[in-house]
Amino acid sequence: MKKYNVAILGATGAVGAEFLRLMEERDFPVAELRLLASARSSGKEIQYKGQTYIVQEATEHSFDGIDIALFAGGSVSKTFAPAAVKAGAVVIDNSSTFRMNPDVPLVVPEINPQDILKHKGIIANPNCSTIIMVMALKPLYDLARIKRVVVSTYQAVSGAGKEGIDELTDETKAYAEGREMVPHILPSASLARHYPIAFNLIPQIDVFLDNLYSKEEMKMVNETQKIFGDPEMRITATTVRVPVYRSHSESVNVEFEKNLELEEMRQALAAFPGVQLLDDPEKQIYPMPLYASGTDDCYVGRLRRDFSNPNTFNFWVVGDQIRKGAALNTLQIAETMIRNEWL
Repeated sequence: MKKYNVAILGATGAVGAEFLRLMEERDFPVAELRLLASARSSGKEIQYKGQTYIVQEATEHSFDGIDIALFAGGSVSKTFAPAAVKAGAVVIDNSSTFRMNPDVPLVVPEINPQDILKHKGIIANPNCSTIIMVMALKPLYDLARIKRVVVSTYQAVSGAGKEGIDELTDETKAYAEGREMVPHILPSASLARHYPIAFNLIPQIDVFLDNLYSKEEMKMVNETQKIFGDPEMRITATTVRVPVYRSHSESVNVEFEKNLELEEMRQALAAFPGVQLLDDPEKQIYPMPLYASGTDDCYVGRLRRDFSNPNTFNFWVVGDQIRKGAALNTLQIAETMIRNEWL
């Protein structure tokens, strides 16, 4: 198999580390590996397949000779993605920078792999909460067109990075020791006010927009419509940060254009690649974030009819937002390109 020169931008963060774990697990065909990060992280040593790599400071010249550039996310994408494309690389980007750009495909390989062919150098990875939801929606959409989605998310603190994880740990210790919890990060480090996440829920992820929805909520709306190529699909979202370390959970209510039977829905979900059906209420079997963490699939359960509205159903979906919600989906895009000789 042909091997490729790969650069990882943001190699020292949570998503960058997950890229490396997954590349090793999946035996990704790497010829040269170039690990890039900020000046602050340059010089760090990272092990990959028994070899030590030195992290380099990212510059606009870091992508010469690179075939595939995996971007872990953040505002740096705006600067470095065009530079990488100019150098001849295909960029698969985890940030929100390019997702709604009409010239940039927004891809979940199990759902719209053909959109990869539209790329002009950059392919966008969707928001983590969007990916987890659309993985469960796609097999159902194939049975009947979806008219409307109402989703509430329960998002883990690792979605806010290592700082979010540390904040939950520190606050839990402080609470247990009778000390005051002093938040610095959540709901967002850039905001004027911060709230404890330990023993608490925060109904804000990212900033609020003029329509009173948060930026995270509107990402789920706009990205889902783009991935399905269905701007008429009506979607409303409420996104909530919860005191869980890893894996996002979502309560989803879906109205279809026609009636479906629960059994055909179960069969479609169970057969869909990357989805596992965990749905046996009698035996108390349903998805939970503790058990989804560190795994690749999205897990669906609590599937039931919504008796308050025709052709409408509820389900619960859980997925590891660092793996399928970020690093794994990015890598699967690259693997799809390699498999189909689209590089």
